[in-house]
Amino acid sequence: MTGFLREGERLDDLMRSGRRIIQDPREFCFSMDAVLIAHFPRFKLNARVIDLGTGTGVIPLLIADDVSEICAVELNSRAADIARRNVELNGLSEKISVVEGDYRRHREIFLAESFDAAIANPPYVPIANGAVNQIVGIARARHEFTATLDDVVRAARFVLKFHGAFFMIHLASRLSEIVDTLHRHQMEMKRLRMIHPKPMREANLVMIEALVGANVGNLKILPPLIVHNDDGSYTDEIHRIYNA
Repeated sequence: MTGFLREGERLDDLMRSGRRIIQDPREFCFSMDAVLIAHFPRFKLNARVIDLGTGTGVIPLLIADDVSEICAVELNSRAADIARRNVELNGLSEKISVVEGDYRRHREIFLAESFDAAIANPPYVPIANGAVNQIVGIARARHEFTATLDDVVRAARFVLKFHGAFFMIHLASRLSEIVDTLHRHQMEMKRLRMIHPKPMREANLVMIEALVGANVGNLKILPPLIVHNDDGSYTDEIHRIYNA
């Protein structure tokens, strides 16, 4: 892998179409959240997709077989560099383009209503007053330092065509806020799936599909996704997702 790996980086197997991913365990490692949301969408044939906040490009690598074109947007220059190398490493340069930029400036970077679908695994946690300097390293990626819930929904609405689909994973505890934010940006939720860490435990995450310009109602609430069995082992569904 000479020419792809830098000092301190490692190469991991994605267990998907023989693909591998470069990661830097000091800063940029994808989580299960990214894998779950990558397996949630039902893309239209020949869909043109944008990944808002791609990190090192894991979601595009996982969905590349299902769509015709992916634009992967990343603000952090170091992560964007790794994402580009991941695309090249896996021979996907003709399908995946990495754009280093801030999707909050979507009007300057993209054409309005130019994508069929958008997908996001955004920062989840609002920053409490006084907490900024206490959050370091990888944990910063989970907090809303560079983009809020409204930011990602606003960007998705701008780039999506009428009846385009927006797929997102977020905190279940913020579901009412998510619904309100989608509605304010002319999107309505059409599919929802709660994620539970174990049986009989409260949901901690939620995956949603929302459509631009859709009418309110006809929401499909899917069976819950359980991550771990009571003994801490992964459930059969999680094993199927990782080995899909």
